[in-house]
Amino acid sequence: MIRPILTLLTLLILTTSTGQVEPTEGDLRLREADKRQSLIESSTLKGISFVSVGPTVMSGRVVDLAVNPADPTHFFVAYASGGLWETRNNGHSFEPLFDDQAVMTIGAIGVDWKDTTIWVGTGEVNSSRSSYSGLGVFRSSDHGASWQHVGLADSHHIGKIIVHPEDGNKVWVAALGPLYSDGGQRGVFMSSDSGEKWSHVLDLDVGAVDLALHPDDPDKLYAALWDRHREAWDFRGNGRLSGIYESVDGGQNWSHLSGTESGFPQGETVGRIGLDVTSADGMTYLYATHDNQDRRPSEEDDDSAALDRSAFEDMTIEEFMALDQEEVVDFLKDNKFPEKYTYELIRQQIIDGEIAPRALYDYLSDANTDLFDTPVIGAEVYRYNFDQGTWNRTHEGYLDDLVYSYGYYFGMIHIQPGDGDWVYIGGVPLLFSSDGGATWKNINPENVHADHHALWLDPERPGHLINGNDGGLNISYDNGAHYVNCNSPAVGQFYTVQVDNEEEYIVYGGLQDNGVWKGPHDYEASAQWLQTGNYPYEQLMGGDGMQIEVEPGADGAVYTGYQFGHYYRLQFREKPLYFHPEHDLGEKPLRWNWQTPIHLSTHNPDILYMGSNKVHRSLDRAENFETISPDLTYGGKEGNVPFGTLTSIHESPLQFGLIVVGSDDGRVHLSSDGGAEWIDIGQGLVDSLWVTRVCASHHNKDRLYVSLNGYRQDHMDAYVYRSDDQGKTWNRIGEDLPKEPVNVILEDPMDEDLIYVGTDHGLYTSMDGGKSFQAMMSGLPHVPVHDMVIQKRENDLVIGTHGRSIYRADIEKLRELKGLDRDLHLFALDTVTGADRWGKAAWSKWFGVNEPELDIFFYETSTENCTLDIESEKGKTLNSLSIPEGQGLQSVIYDMSIADDAVEVLTKELRKKGQALPEQGENGVNYLPAGTYRLKLSCGTESAMEELIIK
Repeated sequence: MIRPILTLLTLLILTTSTGQVEPTEGDLRLREADKRQSLIESSTLKGISFVSVGPTVMSGRVVDLAVNPADPTHFFVAYASGGLWETRNNGHSFEPLFDDQAVMTIGAIGVDWKDTTIWVGTGEVNSSRSSYSGLGVFRSSDHGASWQHVGLADSHHIGKIIVHPEDGNKVWVAALGPLYSDGGQRGVFMSSDSGEKWSHVLDLDVGAVDLALHPDDPDKLYAALWDRHREAWDFRGNGRLSGIYESVDGGQNWSHLSGTESGFPQGETVGRIGLDVTSADGMTYLYATHDNQDRRPSEEDDDSAALDRSAFEDMTIEEFMALDQEEVVDFLKDNKFPEKYTYELIRQQIIDGEIAPRALYDYLSDANTDLFDTPVIGAEVYRYNFDQGTWNRTHEGYLDDLVYSYGYYFGMIHIQPGDGDWVYIGGVPLLFSSDGGATWKNINPENVHADHHALWLDPERPGHLINGNDGGLNISYDNGAHYVNCNSPAVGQFYTVQVDNEEEYIVYGGLQDNGVWKGPHDYEASAQWLQTGNYPYEQLMGGDGMQIEVEPGADGAVYTGYQFGHYYRLQFREKPLYFHPEHDLGEKPLRWNWQTPIHLSTHNPDILYMGSNKVHRSLDRAENFETISPDLTYGGKEGNVPFGTLTSIHESPLQFGLIVVGSDDGRVHLSSDGGAEWIDIGQGLVDSLWVTRVCASHHNKDRLYVSLNGYRQDHMDAYVYRSDDQGKTWNRIGEDLPKEPVNVILEDPMDEDLIYVGTDHGLYTSMDGGKSFQAMMSGLPHVPVHDMVIQKRENDLVIGTHGRSIYRADIEKLRELKGLDRDLHLFALDTVTGADRWGKAAWSKWFGVNEPELDIFFYETSTENCTLDIESEKGKTLNSLSIPEGQGLQSVIYDMSIADDAVEVLTKELRKKGQALPEQGENGVNYLPAGTYRLKLSCGTESAMEELIIK
């Protein structure tokens, strides 16, 4: 029996919890970014280095392109949360340029190609669940080697940057403004002095999402304003202030081009607008794509239309009884009602008063379904008639199957330069028109992702396209008939990461719009798979990839799925088992979070927990589920986004049935008896924030950790809590962290004092149970860290980033560090296996030589210079390495070589033992032969020694 405790205090919270946090101002966020950089520089954990383990092939969301007009093989590509990259060889390889800035999320880029000055507008504009806010505009005058923040820190999301084609100091910016809060910097901004000062030239208290510059007259600009606002439970992607504006004096003054007499749609249903302009044959061609959120006229034929959900919304009992039985049976079948709900059962329940006819409507209702099933007009394309001052829709009928009811995610339109009839629009998929938008065709073949956000059209070669989408970058030379994929950067947007326990363990991850993948934990990016035909990572399923649990043992089942709680049990040679617990007819529908939490019991791998707004448990590997909790949220809110949902579930590794759960509306509950009774333990936590993670300790069954996130209130702070009494009291930890939202907290299963925290901008570690934190980001860009897991046998920390795929670091030395009682320490080395091929060609001199590398770890706190000597058994120095300045845990790479002036010394020692020095390598280097050597680390008057054994 479920027996929730509802104290008076709990009831008050259920009905009166209205606490709100404030949005964080840009200046404070910039200062906190400086604090992050300071923590990185002062960290004593620089020796823990992360390496990327991919994957790359599925890539991530591209939001903008900047292509060199003199050489289209040289261009920049901006990823939504993966940073800025440059290629000089037509996409065959890329270099990152923006990895260590205050934010990595990007909305738009612009380049002054006269001197390659780069402008970056941060914060993508697609306004989705994971559209991170930026910090304004950044500028680099040295090709990305360094960056200067040049303002608009409160713009949050930037849709377009245009650099004046003749005056590189002059730039226009379309600033969309905050997504989840009011205020901020919204509209069109202009600077004439390289960003020193900004003028707010189009200010109508609404954001600008797009800008277009006339190709022949840089005084003529066109701007699209977008009236939109998001809450965690509702997204309004349209409003009366959306519209199109024109300036003929370089942005100083603007006139309304889409007013009431213009022929463009009006009112509250005007959604996102995209613009482009070109000139041809002395004429100007201005096109707009529009996400029309007005409803379609009803086309129902009452005599022939089948029953739909809406028919039951206000249906009386008498009206239900008058329905044809077969009609109701067909309705139940078409809407996939469980077989137990027969017509006879439902009819009897209505007669008995157990349910009303509306129950059939309610059963199929949820916020996300309501959004997707809304019959909106959707995508439209308009062309402006400059002579008449009117807009005309270019096409008859609807552009169906393009942006559906989520057109806020798209807005791309491009015209072939110099040809007013060739038009391209992006959504799902990419469409092309050669007759000015009258008719359209698909140019989105099977090797190109379907969600499109960026496009470049070669003005000198029509049909040469560079396309950016949710699956990366593609190039075509035949107008979209064929594309080549250019996905070498590891820019996957992972929500989750998991590992198994196999000998060569596998990494699993779920990505934004790119499904669920698995691959080797030691993957190194390489083009070899193009020859072998075997990419090391394998896709398990599509959609938006979500949480993953893996059964222990060889060939254990994998539990995973896609958004809103649609999950599967996947097992080799078995048919996938779909599972999605349902409510009963007459009950309110369950509410499922976008990233529905699941958790596999460590005590019994047959037991799987799953969270909607309630906790569901399966005792038989997801074959059947029972609900073991009441609604553990505040009850949801009216809107088109599911809210009032569970976000995290964790069962104590120390006690079966001790379960803690968190919700998106800030509630935390605990059950100590397998779900029979639930206690609200959220008192003492900051109110109404999204619970990103609950964590029951591996070391103390009374200890809990919770992280909360204010991203959906534009509130940027780090909220991490610890309780040592099962949530009766909480202590806020991590107050020395930068003020940036926290996505995950993880306790080390081997050491209770080691705590890891992943934020929107990096990774931090505590070595004292949360009293203090320091950055642990060597090898890691300043990217959102969404999830973490530890592979216990290999001592690997594996992290899933939302923008740069998956990274791995060996944390064994981190654990050893805690036991040190001295200021200088050289860590023991594993025995090295020597090779007679050191310094020699692998199989051909044209492919280089084998050159060994040995990572030597040490810890030191000295302010003096340090040296690492490699000594023979007799104590003779064979090589010396200078240690770069720094303190704390560090590492240095030794190539196993002998210094030239020490070759004779070692030769003599070996000769006395009847041995000889191996011949010199083909690279002119002598390497250590098998034997025992001594490493000596010296820092001032202090020294430490360890053996190096080569077998």
